[in-house]
Amino acid sequence: MAVTTIETTDAADGRTYPGRAAVVSWIFFDWATQPYFTLITTFVFAPYFAAHVAPDAASGQALWGFATAAAGIVIALLSPLLGAIADATGRRKPWIAAFGAMLVIGSGLMWIGRPGTPELIPQLLAAYVIATIGVEFATVFNNAMMPTLVPPERIGRLSGTGWATGYVGGILSLIIVLGFLAANPDSGRTLFGHTPLFGLDPATHEGDRISGPLTGLWFIVFVLPMFLFTPDFPARHRLGAAVREGLDQLKKTLRSLPQQRDIALFLLANMIYTDGLVSLFAFGGIYAAGTFGWNTIQIGTFGIILAAAGTFGGWLGGKLDDRLGPKRVIAGSMSLLLLAIIAILLVSRDSILFIPVAPASPGGPLFGSWPERAYLLLGCVMGACGAPLQAASRSLLIRMVPRDRVAQYFGLFALTGKVTSFIGPLLIGIITAATASQKAGMATLVLFFATGLILLARVNASGRAGQGA
Repeated sequence: MAVTTIETTDAADGRTYPGRAAVVSWIFFDWATQPYFTLITTFVFAPYFAAHVAPDAASGQALWGFATAAAGIVIALLSPLLGAIADATGRRKPWIAAFGAMLVIGSGLMWIGRPGTPELIPQLLAAYVIATIGVEFATVFNNAMMPTLVPPERIGRLSGTGWATGYVGGILSLIIVLGFLAANPDSGRTLFGHTPLFGLDPATHEGDRISGPLTGLWFIVFVLPMFLFTPDFPARHRLGAAVREGLDQLKKTLRSLPQQRDIALFLLANMIYTDGLVSLFAFGGIYAAGTFGWNTIQIGTFGIILAAAGTFGGWLGGKLDDRLGPKRVIAGSMSLLLLAIIAILLVSRDSILFIPVAPASPGGPLFGSWPERAYLLLGCVMGACGAPLQAASRSLLIRMVPRDRVAQYFGLFALTGKVTSFIGPLLIGIITAATASQKAGMATLVLFFATGLILLARVNASGRAGQGA
C-alpha cells in the first residue's frame, strides 16, 4: 500500500495534496465497484436468480428483497461505528482491503447458482449479503479519502468524475456480459449474435452466473491503482484504542447532531431523496416491462443507455458542483427528476400526454413506438440526474463536516441512505397492490423528491461544523 510523494500545495488552506496519479487511481475505485451494482443487483444476476433459481419469480423477488434488507440493516447499524473507528485509527486502505475481500468472495460464490436448484438459495443469498456489505463498507472508507486528495474547491469535480467513471465501467461490464457471455437459452446467441465465449453453456445460464466471478475479478484488477498510488492517512492508534476512541466520538457526534441543525437536516433530506432514487431505479425497468412488454434485451439496452446518460450527468454535475455549489446541483437534479417522473406517468403504451399515438407493433424495431422513445428520453433524464445527485451529495457532506471525522460522518451518511431504504419499495408495492395500477405506485416517488427538496432548501451549506465539536 504505497504512498506517493506529495506534489502540490494549495495556498488557500495551506494543505498539501498528492499528484495526478494518486487522484486518478482513487477515481478508479468507482470503476472497480460499479459492475457489482450493474451486473449483480440490477440487470443480470438478480433477474436471473428470480426467474431461474427460485421456485417462481414472485418468491425469487421476495427472497432477494429480504436478503437486500438484511444487508441494509447491517450496513445501517455498523457504518457510523466503523467510520468512527477508521477516523481514530487514521488508516483507510486496510478497511477497504478487508471489505473488498468480502465483495470478491461473495461475488465469486454466485457462480454456484445453477438453474432449478432451490436448495442452493440460502448459500446464494448469504453470498449476496456478504458481497453487498463488503462493497458498501468499502465505499464508506473510500469516500472518506476525498478531502486529502484535492483542495475544497475541486471536491465537486472529483466526486462527479468518480461517479462518471464508475458509470463507464458499469456500461462496459454490461456490454461484455450481454454481448459476449450471456446467451438466450433458446437461440444460444448473445445480444451481438455470437456464441458465448469460453464455451459458456446457455442451457445452464453460465453466461448469467459468470457475472459474479467477473465482478470480483474486475474489482481486484481495477482497485489495485488506488492501493499502489493513492496515499493513505498515517496510522494514529492501534485497533483496541481506536475502538474505544471511535465509540466515544460517535456518542459525542450523535448527541451533538441536534445542535448541528444543517448537517442533521441534510442527512434527513438525503435519507428521503435517496429512498426515492433507489426506488426509481429499482422499479424503472419493471414499470417499462409492464407498460411496454419489454424483454431482457430491451431492458438491458435501456440500462446501457441510462448508464451512458449517467456518465455524462456525473461529469457535467461535477463541473457545476465546483462552479455553483453542491446544494444547487442537488436541488436542480431533484427538480428535473420530479418533472421526469410526472412526465413518465403521462406516457402509456398508446398515448403521450393524453394524446393517442400508435403503439409498438409485435416484432417491430427496438424502441419503435413514440411512447417507447418518450420513455427512453425521460429515462435518460433520470440517469443523467441520478449521478450528479449522488455525487454532489457526498461533495456537500465533505464541505459541511469536520475534517477529522469525515469517515464517521460518511458512516452516518451511509446510515441515512440505508436505514429507511425499504420504505419506498414498500409504499410502491402497497399502493400498486391496492389500486392494481403501476402508475399509482410510481406516483409515490413524487412525494420523496418533493419532500427532499423542501428539506434541502432549509439547509445552510456555507459553513463547516467545528473541529472536534
